Amino acid sequence: MSELTGNRIRTTAAKLGLPHLAETINEFTRRADEGKLGYQDFLDLVLSEELAVRDDRRFRQGLRTSRLPHHKTLDEYDFSFQPDLDPRKVKDLATLSFVEAKANAALLGPPRVGKTHIAIALAVAACRAGYSINFTSLDDMVRNLKAAEAAGRLTSKLGSYLRPSVLVVDEVGYQPFERAEANLVFQVISKRYEKGSIILTSNKTFSEWGQVFGDEVLATAILDRLLHHCEVVPINGPSYRLKNRLQAIERETDVA
Repeated sequence: MSELTGNRIRTTAAKLGLPHLAETINEFTRRADEGKLGYQDFLDLVLSEELAVRDDRRFRQGLRTSRLPHHKTLDEYDFSFQPDLDPRKVKDLATLSFVEAKANAALLGPPRVGKTHIAIALAVAACRAGYSINFTSLDDMVRNLKAAEAAGRLTSKLGSYLRPSVLVVDEVGYQPFERAEANLVFQVISKRYEKGSIILTSNKTFSEWGQVFGDEVLATAILDRLLHHCEVVPINGPSYRLKNRLQAIERETDVA
């Protein structure tokens, strides 16, 4: 390929919004020559790699805007440490069929058993599949909604929790709410009902949510909409964080 032709292809690729092709056309032609690729195979190579680069760029951008506190995967979760947790149930969730169906997933159990790890891993998988994500603790969500309501911007702030394909609500039950605060949670849950998925973690059983939200009737209304289409995953094993600390102590002891 002549330099003039290469420059023309780079210019055209840039105008078409194909930056990877513009940057790597010489590498593509070298690989085509070495592999003796036909026209269709060469075109398939170029388009496949451009799509992969674009998907990766979209994924990284989605992670940046998701507010996820860190990047976790299910491969990093030690299911053997939670023998009562059926890995198949979690891996079924990882197929994201519940997200496609605009259903919900609830991870319940005492603190430090890995609920947030699994919730984040599911959110990362959804982000990679092209779904938009927003991560928040329940306390932060209520605080932000209260501030927006006081400033006359409640509708706009509600939108930030309604627009994403998947809303991850972490740490339900760590702090009780007044009825007015619980009503803000109800607005989010009811407006997302059958329109977008929620992944939540809670250290409380559903029977205790009346205490969390300060009103049995309102808690029932929240649960009615949340659980209508919901996969519930109980995790009742030992502390996952304690496992990691014990492993670190064992490593330090071995070194000593």
